Amino acid sequence: MYVTPEQIAAANKAGVETLIGLANTQFAALERLSALNFNLAKSAFEESVGYTKSLLGAKDPQEFASLSATAAQPALEKALSYTRSVYEIATQTQAEMNKFAEAQAGEFNKNMAGYLDKVSKNAPAGSDVVIAAVKSALAATNSAYDSINRATKQASELAETNFAAATTVFKEAKKKAA
Repeated sequence: MYVTPEQIAAANKAGVETLIGLANTQFAALERLSALNFNLAKSAFEESVGYTKSLLGAKDPQEFASLSATAAQPALEKALSYTRSVYEIATQTQAEMNKFAEAQAGEFNKNMAGYLDKVSKNAPAGSDVVIAAVKSALAATNSAYDSINRATKQASELAETNFAAATTVFKEAKKKAA
């Protein structure tokens, strides 16, 4: 029951491919965040130029005060939209990372089960207790992983629900203010 060079090479290749996949996921998220931030900065600059021009064009203090009062509302809406976009990017990235983790855990479990089967066939008498203990520990680890995964998904769903509720409250407050 020896590990062959081909098995080592295959394991290394799989590990490198996994790391490349993770790096691609992270770069894609960074690219989306960069584009979002660039567009936000560009939009904020254009709006501030327009706002400054409108303030400079105010004919009296009342018009100046009116322009100042109405400037905050669009900024709040954009901040909420930006936060929502960042949240969506983070959620998508987390989902992709979870897929990688689940695939790796599944592959590890499959390999470990195969390894334990091989060991049990060639093991000396009396080692079945140790192998059973390892299998039990592996099952307990899988159960804990599943529980943590479910809790993480529930927390994510709760955060999304809270964000949606906050958005609704903001929109209702905006309607009442108008």
